Amino acid sequence: MGIMGKPMARHLMKAGYPLLILSRSSSATELKEEGAQVFETSKALASRADVVITMLPDSPEVESVVFGAEGVLQGMNGGTLFIDMSSIAPATSVSLFNAFQKKDIEAIDAPVSGGQSGAEAATLSIMVGGTESGFQRALPIFEKMGKNIVHIGKPGAGQTTKACNQIVVGLTIQAVAEALTLAKKSGVDVAKVRAALLGGFAQSKILDLHGQRIIDGNFKPGFKIKLHRKDMNIALQAGKFHSVPLPASAIVAAQMDAVLAQGDGDLDHSSLALFLESISGL
Repeated sequence: MGIMGKPMARHLMKAGYPLLILSRSSSATELKEEGAQVFETSKALASRADVVITMLPDSPEVESVVFGAEGVLQGMNGGTLFIDMSSIAPATSVSLFNAFQKKDIEAIDAPVSGGQSGAEAATLSIMVGGTESGFQRALPIFEKMGKNIVHIGKPGAGQTTKACNQIVVGLTIQAVAEALTLAKKSGVDVAKVRAALLGGFAQSKILDLHGQRIIDGNFKPGFKIKLHRKDMNIALQAGKFHSVPLPASAIVAAQMDAVLAQGDGDLDHSSLALFLESISGL
């Protein structure tokens, strides 16, 4: 329960859901004081839960929590519900769905978009893959954390949608970063450029929020660029699997690699602008 998971968990507690959490979470002490019950292992937690939600960095972490020793799969009972809200590979989500089905457990993939601000305001966009029955069971929970909640389709469909989302977000951040870097190098007022663009066809949430971040030089993470790089890799792998060329995505992913190579992987993904400024002599 980090930047995203902690506020999401808090919304569930405020809605009256009893919350069970792992002791090793960095937020465990804080949330315990607010009423959460703390468990030492995933298995112990899962054995007491009607619904288990994971919000983790990548596929290996989710697989470890589910399939590992003292994992979720060992503890969950038939008839319960597993919701993975991480951003992971679609194939991993399908594998999880099949494994849980064997134990009569409904499993759905439900990655989110909206960043830290969306998690804190409970306005996340939630993209869901899985059965209709699973979606309907999870919907009341999702409504406490998000606003735009869409059942996309079969298991893994939510993760495919998230990969598409991350392409659009990544390429748009790149576009905003390029535009503002050009304005800055040209010696014009970058804030006024942003204001002008917000009133025209170039307007976007990313120009609004991340454009201001870039102008302020505020790269405290709302979403770490190393995690977005992971998501871009998922998108590129999906493109390769389905024979869909994604040339612009590949370029942005390579620039994210450069940011990570400079040791800035924990910065916000809008820090793409720092890389562009550095190679532009700014």
